[in-house]
Parts: sequence; C-alpha cells; structure tokens
Amino acid sequence: MACRRWGSDILLVGDAERIEKELATHQTEGLKLAVHHASEVVGMEDSASDAVRKKRDSSIRVAFDLVKKGQAQAVVSTGNSGATMAAGMFVLKRVRGIDRPAIATVMPNQIDRTVVLDMGANVECKAQNLYQFAVMGSLYAEHALGKSSPRVGLLSNGEEEKKGTDLTREAHALLKESDLNYLGYVEGADVYNGSADVIVCDGFVGNVLLKVSEGLAVAISNMLKEEIGSRFFSKLGYLLAKPAFSAFKKRVDPAEYGGAPLLGLDGTGVICHGSSTPVAISIAIRQAEEFARIKIEEKLTRYL
Repeated sequence: MACRRWGSDILLVGDAERIEKELATHQTEGLKLAVHHASEVVGMEDSASDAVRKKRDSSIRVAFDLVKKGQAQAVVSTGNSGATMAAGMFVLKRVRGIDRPAIATVMPNQIDRTVVLDMGANVECKAQNLYQFAVMGSLYAEHALGKSSPRVGLLSNGEEEKKGTDLTREAHALLKESDLNYLGYVEGADVYNGSADVIVCDGFVGNVLLKVSEGLAVAISNMLKEEIGSRFFSKLGYLLAKPAFSAFKKRVDPAEYGGAPLLGLDGTGVICHGSSTPVAISIAIRQAEEFARIKIEEKLTRYL
C-alpha cells in the first residue's frame, strides 16, 4: 500500500521464506520491495535487554543495524515496543544531551493535533527527563507538523502551581526558565481542546492516557451504534448525518495517525500498535520517510 501510494522503497526484515511466501499472494510487480533475512524473532514475552543482547539476529536488531550501516534510513516496527526502543538505543545510540528517548504520539483535538510524550518508554522519570521531552516534542511539532512556536504544557491535576507532584513541580521550574513557548500546567481535558500543541508527562501517565483514550473511542462508537440501532427515528437521523459520522470516525481513527516516533535516538524509528491496520502501517511508513528527511536528531543536537 505504501509502495503504491507514495512510491516507498521498503526493505522487509524477518524470516525470508515466510515473507516471500506472503508476498507471492500479492501483486508486487514494479514495487520497490526487497527482503533481508533475520533468523530470530523477539516475542512479546522477551525482556528488552535480553532481546537486544542475546538475539543479535532478531528482525528488530537487524533492522536498526541496517540503518546504522546506511543501508536503510528508518525502522518501522509493530513488535515489542520495549525491545524496539532498546534496540534503537543500543544500535543507533541517543542524541548527545538526551538521557532517555521518548515515544511521541499525535492525538486529535478539537482544532488540529496535539503531540503527547512520553507514552510509555519511561515509567519513572526525573525533572530533567520531562524538560528534554518538552524540547523534543516542541521540535517535532515545529518541523514535522508545521507548528510555529509550539505551545508546550506539562500535564498535571490542576493549573495552579501548587498542584502536581514533586516531579512535576521541579520540571515546571525548569521549563519556566527555558526558551520554549511554555504554558505551564495543563489538565487532561487540554489534550483534546487544542489549547496546547505539545503535552509532556512521564511514561506511566502517558500510557494510561493513551489506553483510556483508545478505550473511550471504542466505547463511544459501540454506544452510538447501540442507540442508533434501537430506535427507528435514530436510524433515520443516522442516514441523514452519515457523512458527518464518517468524517468524525476518520478524525479519531488511530489508523489515520500511523505510528509513534522514537524521539531522542540518533536516527529514525517508528513504533506501531500491534493491532495496527494496513492503513496505519502504510501511514507510519510515510511518517518514517518524512521524519528521516527532517533529521530531527540534528536539530535536537544543535538546540541542546
């Protein structure tokens, strides 16, 4: 899909025999598709460190090795997120001045889009980590999403400075002294109302936020179907409003936002949900191409 739509040049890394067998069931003539064999697989049960050190010929490790060697420009993975992050750090290393890379997710809001990070890579953080997440998120919003002077907020349980935890209060003090367009504390509702372009939190809070958002979207969809299906006039109203419902569904569909970039690596990596649709993966491939061209890591090095 990515090859046909955007002319993407893709190197599929994994069990060559299985990949070739699958490709034979599709029309691939004229597409820029190649296969690179990797004999090992990282399972969801594997620890990130073991996956990187013990499974040297795993598809995730080999994919990042190809980027390191210049044979590829970016990695897109739907596999073990922890192992993908660990392999990226081990092979590509971190940008100088970044202690911990972060997973950034673009979420829809009432006006446009909001970048939220970290979404699960770093469960326990220090204030300096949150400051670095803010810098990375701001550069990503500016150069990848075209937002001039992105507005940055720190997620907390209230807007008042006395709110939050020791971690957020310390990070708040660092961000106030920075040259970022820092708004101060923001609340959960601000993720969706468009008042901030970048929202920063630790990976524990971010992952909970992401899972709640995904679950809420499914629940709303199911409840609407139930209500519409139970009443005649609701069905009639749905037919009239069907274009609006379709547009809304597309706006909140995670597939439309592709994958989540790993910010802070000295190279490009994008993580996709394990249940990603073909559309989501094709968009993630396109994101990875654009992200690699932007070279956020170079801009981040200059900033720091």
